[in-house]
Amino acid sequence: MAGFFERLRQGMTKTRTGLGDKIRALVGGRQWSDSLYDDLEEILYEADLGAQAVESILDQLRQRVRESRPERAEDVLDLLRQVMVSMLESMPNPYELTGTPAIWLMVGVNGTGKTTTAGKLAERMKRRGHSVILGAADTFRAAAAEQLMEWGRRAGVDVVHQVEGADPAAVAFDTVRAASARKLDLAVIDTAGRLHNKAHLMQELGKIARVVGRECPGAPHQVWLVIDATTGQNGLEQARVFQEAVNVTGIVLTKLDGTAKGGVAFAIHQALNIPIGFVGVGEKLDDLMTFDPEGYVRAILGMEEPH
Repeated sequence: MAGFFERLRQGMTKTRTGLGDKIRALVGGRQWSDSLYDDLEEILYEADLGAQAVESILDQLRQRVRESRPERAEDVLDLLRQVMVSMLESMPNPYELTGTPAIWLMVGVNGTGKTTTAGKLAERMKRRGHSVILGAADTFRAAAAEQLMEWGRRAGVDVVHQVEGADPAAVAFDTVRAASARKLDLAVIDTAGRLHNKAHLMQELGKIARVVGRECPGAPHQVWLVIDATTGQNGLEQARVFQEAVNVTGIVLTKLDGTAKGGVAFAIHQALNIPIGFVGVGEKLDDLMTFDPEGYVRAILGMEEPH
């Protein structure tokens, strides 16, 4: 766990500098007073927590301060940690497989790291002892299939693919059928994320969901929405489009290492009410981590790991 927390903390350096250091500078060596709420509000906004989340955090913090009446501002920092942790929801077990085989769809805008995340999840699940197959149903983006096939080679996992421009639902169908015929545990299907025509995108994703559902009742069992943390509130708006198209069950928040606005996890969860399963803080396989609200909040506030 120490290694996990330290990697998360290092990966979120930009957010910690932009949020945690400013909050610690605000509260350091002071007595708490109501005049500090305005400064705290500004800092939270700058980290891209979103208006809804910031308002909720400050309301709950005021209530806890009234109840406990802390004298030192440092004690208020721990109350803030408690409030922030309580507002985030992680998936109880993002690795849980339901269905035989289990079918996971990866959705999100192109450029979020969706295909890479599909490959990382497949490799991770195989290392956990599961038999896995990948489906390259993003047939419109140049080199998407090749990228996924490279992950398949790394993981020793087969990849179902067709020629560029093929029907994505047909690839998804073939992937599910192959997983069923081989009695595999899991099929991870990558999908397109073109937003220039939202209506077409929703129709395409809806068709894929229906096709896999017909072939494997109850599928897709997980729909992972991959969001690039560096896009901030724009990522949130994009997420709404995918939520309209398919029943998103979990969030993967990538590229947290590239932004000072890692607080966007709060905005996403407040607006969409979807649990976060994984966060990405780098390119390496181990940089895709199971989301832990306590560790995440401590990392961005610059606090020590709990003992």
